[in-house]
Amino acid sequence: MRAYKLVKNGKSTEAFQVEEKPTPEPGAGEVLIQSEGFGLNFADVMARLGIYKDCPPLPTVIGYENVGHIKALGEGVEGLKEGQRVLAFTRFGGYADHILTPAMGVTPIPEDLSVGEATALATQYMTAYYAVEECLNLHEGDYALVHAAAGGVGTALIQILKNKGVTIFGTAGSPQKLNYLKDLGVDYPINYREKDYLEEIKKLGFERKIDATFNPIGGDYVKKDYALLNAGGAVVIFGASKMTEARGNPFKMIKLLFGFGFWSPIKFVTSSKSLIGLNMLRIADFKPTTFQRCLKGVVSLVEKGIIKPTVGKEFDHTQLADAHTYLESRKSIGKVAVKW
Repeated sequence: MRAYKLVKNGKSTEAFQVEEKPTPEPGAGEVLIQSEGFGLNFADVMARLGIYKDCPPLPTVIGYENVGHIKALGEGVEGLKEGQRVLAFTRFGGYADHILTPAMGVTPIPEDLSVGEATALATQYMTAYYAVEECLNLHEGDYALVHAAAGGVGTALIQILKNKGVTIFGTAGSPQKLNYLKDLGVDYPINYREKDYLEEIKKLGFERKIDATFNPIGGDYVKKDYALLNAGGAVVIFGASKMTEARGNPFKMIKLLFGFGFWSPIKFVTSSKSLIGLNMLRIADFKPTTFQRCLKGVVSLVEKGIIKPTVGKEFDHTQLADAHTYLESRKSIGKVAVKW
């Protein structure tokens, strides 16, 4: 089997080396999958840059999601069969043409989904589904703010929230992305490069009326989001992409960390607002039944036509460095995937 190892932090052109090694056999409760391709997430970029805490020590194979066909089943696996096309969530190890993963992270998918569409359903749509369906209880007429709304998780959040009748504010950084948000049904697209989203939402008359914000950026965006919340509202934090801007600069990193703010439980009680942290790796580790419920829920929404992933670009595996550079550039819309 082939796998791309992360051997060095830094530039994508220098970070990966392809390695040939024996194809493993599945153990009890595991599934061996011959991969058609894998998806990229911003956490992969942060791992490459050396600023993702959960990344195993180098050299290592990163990656969270694969699509392919089952090649072998370990002892005790039920509900799956050899030859079945499946989506698989992997706890690293995803940049390989064969993967081993626990059966609880595997679900059958339709044959007509592309690699990009299928892999988007794992980390990105799972994150969005868990955030909306498990963390919150939003209703028709509620208001939500989605940051990085043109990205993979942003697209997923918008589709799930629109199905609930939620009014959506979405931030993006280019006219092309704003047009994309309008096509998705975002009610108030905001170019964060040209306008301060906090002031823009205030001008529109929605200060202290937002019921939920979805934040993969971190830093002072957390405090700004909190200022917009209505009573009962929540900021859901599922990333800290601002860390890539502060990498290598201790002063910027300190400013970033202070930007998150210092929070007292009393503040949450008196305002009836909350901050919710979300890391799907932790959910997979400690709440496997919840994780599997979300995985099946996402696939069900696809089959019903409620959600449809947008694919920004698919790369050949020999272009892995280009795929990383493209995702890091923040020019991508929707899912970025790599095919074998």
